Amino acid sequence: LVKVGFSRMSPRMTMARMIKLYKVAEKPASNLQEMKSEHVDGVTKLLGTYLEKYALRVKFTPEEIAHWLLPRKGVINSYVVVNGDNEVTDFCSFYHLPSTILGEDDTLYAAYSYYNVATSMPLLDLMRDALVMANKNGSDVFNALNLMENSVFLDELKFGKGDGNLQYYIYNWSCATMEPTDVGIVLL
Repeated sequence: LVKVGFSRMSPRMTMARMIKLYKVAEKPASNLQEMKSEHVDGVTKLLGTYLEKYALRVKFTPEEIAHWLLPRKGVINSYVVVNGDNEVTDFCSFYHLPSTILGEDDTLYAAYSYYNVATSMPLLDLMRDALVMANKNGSDVFNALNLMENSVFLDELKFGKGDGNLQYYIYNWSCATMEPTDVGIVLL
């Protein structure tokens, strides 16, 4: 990331220190498992309940959950935690957006946080595990917007601030001005 100009080292930072500072665990701390078709109804219920608290949100059907969130290699990864009663208690997802690096014969593999719900563990721990899974899937960088409850983990997990603000313009909708924490929708 430093070599291609995506990240920079501060004057007092060495490459070895930077690698150690941003290293993620080899395996997740929770019992994450890849989302499968049998989890669609549980994820629909969990995500639907979670999104009810946001002023701007999507009301997903099970068919939409299956379409948007079932894992597809190189497109989207979704993981669930299932309790002893076979209920989905936690869910995390990220989509992939590879970018060709200008002036280099190389590609930057970016993962973008999508929808995440934690009920049996802190969101911070769930997202720490999401970073592990993104790394295991070959991502070079993991991005997250400051929407929903994401501010809970951004600083603690050492996310750097981006260089701009994301603005949504939703055609044919009339919405009041909202804070990022009121937005429960991630547009691709």
